[in-house]
Amino acid sequence: MASFHYSHILLILTAVFISATVFLRRRRRFHVTNWPVLGMTPDLILNSNRLHDFATQLLKLKDDNTLMIKGPWFANTDMLVTADPENIHYILSKNFRNYPKGPEFRTMFDILGDGIFNSDDELWEVHRRTTMSVLRHPEFPTLLETAIKEKVEHGLLPVLDLAVSCGQQETQETDLQEVFQRFTFDVICVLVLNYDPESLSVELPLVPCEKAFTDAEEALLWRHVLPERVWRLEKSLGFGKEKKLSEASKAFDEFIYKAFDEFEKVKRSFSSTSNGGSDSLRNENHKFWLLTLLTRGFDQQITAENSRKFLKDAVLNLMLAGRDTTSTALSWFFYLLTRNPTVEANIRDEIEQRFGGRNYESLGLKEVGELVYLHGGICEALRLYPPVAFEHKSPTTADILPTGHNVDEHTRIILSFYSMGRMEGIWGEDWMEFRPERWVSGGGKIRHEPSYKFPAFHAGPRTCLGKEMGLVQVKMVAIAIIRRYRVELVEGHDVCASDSIILQMKYGLKIRLFPVKIDKD
Repeated sequence: MASFHYSHILLILTAVFISATVFLRRRRRFHVTNWPVLGMTPDLILNSNRLHDFATQLLKLKDDNTLMIKGPWFANTDMLVTADPENIHYILSKNFRNYPKGPEFRTMFDILGDGIFNSDDELWEVHRRTTMSVLRHPEFPTLLETAIKEKVEHGLLPVLDLAVSCGQQETQETDLQEVFQRFTFDVICVLVLNYDPESLSVELPLVPCEKAFTDAEEALLWRHVLPERVWRLEKSLGFGKEKKLSEASKAFDEFIYKAFDEFEKVKRSFSSTSNGGSDSLRNENHKFWLLTLLTRGFDQQITAENSRKFLKDAVLNLMLAGRDTTSTALSWFFYLLTRNPTVEANIRDEIEQRFGGRNYESLGLKEVGELVYLHGGICEALRLYPPVAFEHKSPTTADILPTGHNVDEHTRIILSFYSMGRMEGIWGEDWMEFRPERWVSGGGKIRHEPSYKFPAFHAGPRTCLGKEMGLVQVKMVAIAIIRRYRVELVEGHDVCASDSIILQMKYGLKIRLFPVKIDKD
């Protein structure tokens, strides 16, 4: 059996060699070959450092923006890739029940356990209902606003101010993507666990759990490219990206279970001095009340045997969404501002015209939502660089997509949200331009687009429950930075998407900050 696995690896390495040779011969023209036995794998591996752009190029060659990518005949890795809005609408909304996450998705994303991203049917309904009850709790907006403002004041601004003050002739380089990742990690930990790991502080301490998300997401993308036998072999032998995935899993467990232990300790301590029960824990002590609400919501799903693991899976899924999608949205938004300084100046003018010299601390969630041009800029960043760049689906029963493609339970369908933002047929001839005005109506209000055209927050029943929470966080961070600094990209810094299921930047976002004048009260 081992020799059989190694033969696969040998075939793939051979494919890389063949493809590289052919590529050098035809490097000035774009083309993809469906090789005998190997399928399109050589071209996929050759373009593995730019899979999203490669898929977009392929899809643009098709009138219906849909293409079957063939893998090796022995590996069952064929993928139907689509960026067609009608297909997206059909799969995510109209025929939603026929396109669950499914067993293959759960196998690939086993690290997420029984969390919301991995769940279907009744379990997914429980997750959705419980999460919605938390987000709609009357105390949640205040908790969210407080968590963001405190992290801005005690984490974000001290780090950025230090970067400016440490410079000599010019400010020192700062990796803004890392700053945002640390910021959103701390905030989601405060919200869900009421624990601030303070990963965003002037010392920039190493917090293994925070860094583990990036390693895990890179490994999960490669599980979509490599045959299952290959990545399972890596996992069993403990090398490559699978080794990093295993280490990430251990870091998650250690961090979350430690927080649970602290939760139980505080709960016991409070119970011994009060007769108020869990409601008093929420209202008077205020410690871990979100975790308490989650535990209640999952009560029917939790047994003595699986309680800690089930709750850990639920929390891990929320942390993944809270750290990576929001930090990625912020990173690409600020990258686009560095390429479009006029837009940055316009946003700063909008902030000052609306709020004048008011302190940041006095701005509430409602007021932040009044900035239409800022909202348009964020939507443009999400259109061009959606944090979740693709979705993986398979039908339960055979079906025919609106584009006429036949699919069955063995068909792996990739919905390319990244490619959708780059289609002229969807966004017009100026699709590549960063225009916040695209999202402003004639009356100066926010223009809304249907989710099947703009699926940055997914679409249909699985639309992101944390959409408003994420937008609020992006806006509050953007306001805090843009009012104080002008952001410039470090000359020569290469900005490109990483090989990950989340569209992070491979080499970070290296910038320099330059102070701007702030009007005082």
